[in-house]
Amino acid sequence: MRGSAAGLFSALTLVLAAGSAAAAPAMVVAIDQSAAVALPRGTRDVLIGNPAIADVNVLDASKAVVLGKGYGVTNMIVIDQLGRTVMERRIVVAAPETGRVSVIRGPKVDDYACAGGCERDQRSGGDSAKP
Repeated sequence: MRGSAAGLFSALTLVLAAGSAAAAPAMVVAIDQSAAVALPRGTRDVLIGNPAIADVNVLDASKAVVLGKGYGVTNMIVIDQLGRTVMERRIVVAAPETGRVSVIRGPKVDDYACAGGCERDQRSGGDSAKP
């Protein structure tokens, strides 16, 4: 009896795993940058958990582009024509590896994009264009 229960449990686990959405590795996107994503066949909808962190633009039935909008972690869910979740991916929006400086003066933070010289980020709260 125990052997058949274990076999049934194993079979049920395989069936459930086969029916679940494909787990993809986390996608890391630099803030203000974009990254291409291949969409599964039959994609109907692409959703982003927190649109303040990332946005997605579907280019065609097989491609989309994810844009990093704000620092943080969110997720992307892809739904097929039958309403099933066929892909779920964690999206991490992080600072670029180089070319960014933050100047902190008390509670005020000014962000600058730097390449040769520095220019204040449009989202920054500062009044001056140079640090």
